[in-house]
Amino acid sequence: METILKTNQDYAKELATRLQLKENHVLAALDLHAEDNTIPFIARYRKEMTGAMEDGTLRELFDLHQTLLQLDERRNTIINTLNDLGVDDKELEQKILAAQKMTELEDLYRPYKPKKQTRADIAELRGVKPLVDVIQSLGSQEEIEKAAQEFLKNQEVPEKQKPLETVDDAMAAANDYLAGKLSDDPNVRKALRRQWLAQGTIHTENKTEEDSVYRQYYDHTEPLKELANHRLLAINRGVKTDFLRLTIDVEERHWLPHMEYAIGSINKEGYAADFLREVCRDSFKRLIKPSIDTEILGEMTNLAHEEALQLFGLNLRNALLVPPMATNMVLALDPGYRNGCKWAVVNASGQVMDAGLIFPILFENRLKQAKDTVLQMIKKHGVETIVLGNGTASRETEEFLSNLLKENNLKIPYLIVDESGASVYSASPISKEELPELELNLRSAVSLARRILDPLAELVKIDPKSIGVGQYQHDMNQKRLDTILGGVTEGVVNQVGVSLNTASPSLLRYVSGINKTVANNIVAYRNEHGAFTSRKELKKVKQLGDKAFTQSAGFLRIDHAKNPLDNTFVHPESYDVAEKLIKEFGLSFNQKNKVKKSDLEKFSKENEVGMETLIDIVDAISMPERDIRDDFPAPVLITEVKSMEDLKKDQVLTGVVRNVTAFGAFVDIGVHQDGLVHISQLADRFVKDPTTVVSVGDVVKVRILDVDVDKHRISLSMKGLKRRA
Repeated sequence: METILKTNQDYAKELATRLQLKENHVLAALDLHAEDNTIPFIARYRKEMTGAMEDGTLRELFDLHQTLLQLDERRNTIINTLNDLGVDDKELEQKILAAQKMTELEDLYRPYKPKKQTRADIAELRGVKPLVDVIQSLGSQEEIEKAAQEFLKNQEVPEKQKPLETVDDAMAAANDYLAGKLSDDPNVRKALRRQWLAQGTIHTENKTEEDSVYRQYYDHTEPLKELANHRLLAINRGVKTDFLRLTIDVEERHWLPHMEYAIGSINKEGYAADFLREVCRDSFKRLIKPSIDTEILGEMTNLAHEEALQLFGLNLRNALLVPPMATNMVLALDPGYRNGCKWAVVNASGQVMDAGLIFPILFENRLKQAKDTVLQMIKKHGVETIVLGNGTASRETEEFLSNLLKENNLKIPYLIVDESGASVYSASPISKEELPELELNLRSAVSLARRILDPLAELVKIDPKSIGVGQYQHDMNQKRLDTILGGVTEGVVNQVGVSLNTASPSLLRYVSGINKTVANNIVAYRNEHGAFTSRKELKKVKQLGDKAFTQSAGFLRIDHAKNPLDNTFVHPESYDVAEKLIKEFGLSFNQKNKVKKSDLEKFSKENEVGMETLIDIVDAISMPERDIRDDFPAPVLITEVKSMEDLKKDQVLTGVVRNVTAFGAFVDIGVHQDGLVHISQLADRFVKDPTTVVSVGDVVKVRILDVDVDKHRISLSMKGLKRRA
């Protein structure tokens, strides 16, 4: 058998067909990626070559390419192993070359795969094959028993085994041999796997009487083909935490005919046919079902994880794209009980003006001091906005704040923010480096304040898994999770662009072409030499070579640069073209420039520059300071306190989407407990995918369906209401 060797051209053809893209564009993208060009760079600055593939399309393309590479690598490993074993089977070779899934490959390789000695192997060593041939030829009982006696008389006795003595022993050996062969038959396994998915049912039951979040699965049965991914993940977690027991059932009528056909007993009667039928049952129960159960659940779980990963990535993207709030001074409160409420005053640029600790609840003797401190900070720094974390003691702290504002007739709006990851930031080396003079426990309040001033710049300092916009992340492949979330963060950072003279190392390391070391070197250079005055100056940064400059320069902006192009998305490699455009068409910065398509096409031909690049240059000059985050809804400010007890059925409120899952969306309506809009309540039409209706950060109108104060559950609906507030 010959191994296969594919080029990017070969893969481009297959990928183009699968993703419905043009082959030349796919090939160009693969070649660019192989040359270590980053996805953001390819997406923005190589549009002509790739047909203007977006960031998401490129990631999907490269992911699928990697899958195909892994499949072919395994294919070649199997072929090499079979060659070493001396297997020369042209039909098998063609099947291996045609296999499109890893499971197909493994099924074909299964009979040759090295494994511990099985009962089938022992039976074969004893020399049971002649007896098996008589059985499979459907000989009479007399013929079979005679063959069994012959086998007993001539049997080989493997090492550490005892001789077989009776006809029943001989028939058991034949059963072992045939059951083993059946379980290794790739056609049988393929057929049964289809039956599992089409006809199988999953059943779960409780392993404990203890109440839990898995109670709905304590006696639950449903067809495998109808099992939603989020329910499978919940069941898996229930099994892992020892609350649930899981079984898969497939009725005999769905699998037995396939096995009988393979072994030669289908629609046959008599002693041999009955024996072969029992062989099928034994092979199924003892060998096939346990492994296929595991395989099917594994495949379904992987698909569920991939869906959850993509949803997590989408939620993260929307969280990172929440627009900065224009406010000059922010007071942030990070609530707590006995350990007090951390507070910090932060200015518009994120600088800490003051910070401390108050005890507004539990300790009556400290209440006045807490009020005086907050009031003093508001007046001293001219606080315009107050931020309140939504964690422990948030409800009581909000009451304290509301009363304070009313008592002093202060009309300062506040908003509640998700404090997920704030404590992670407080204990991180990044916070120690940024806030060395501040006590560790106070740093979380600073993080909360900065989250509204520039959510992107602050959230990139925290592990994306800690931001609170995903589900079941601890059950997933952590490497894959990090790849997905890292890619999302990279994509957003480069879509927004980064201020070269103010960005932190945490933000800079997500810029195309810049790693952690170079990010630190940029900041070190800035601290030593002062603000960058041009993009060219980047080349003076230690370890930032020509390749890194090419990949990163277009995404790094310089306010008030000598060359105004340095504050746009125009890449330095296109400055000459941009200056020609400005001169020829009289373009002006920060003005809506209109150039006729025909004129631009003429310029494109004369200067050998692609139309996509020219259009982007004109747009960048027209709107150099455009921020894509401006298209997203701003955070909702609160002017009056609400609690779960204030909620009434059919009441309509405005809320912010905090998390989107496969079964619905969680919406913050300002009562410290997010409400659930089930997928069935998201719209007046059938909704298959919640992300087609809502996104993290959306401001939406919701109607109260039900409130359970004791269980802290709020059911909401968006039916009959405008989708966006």
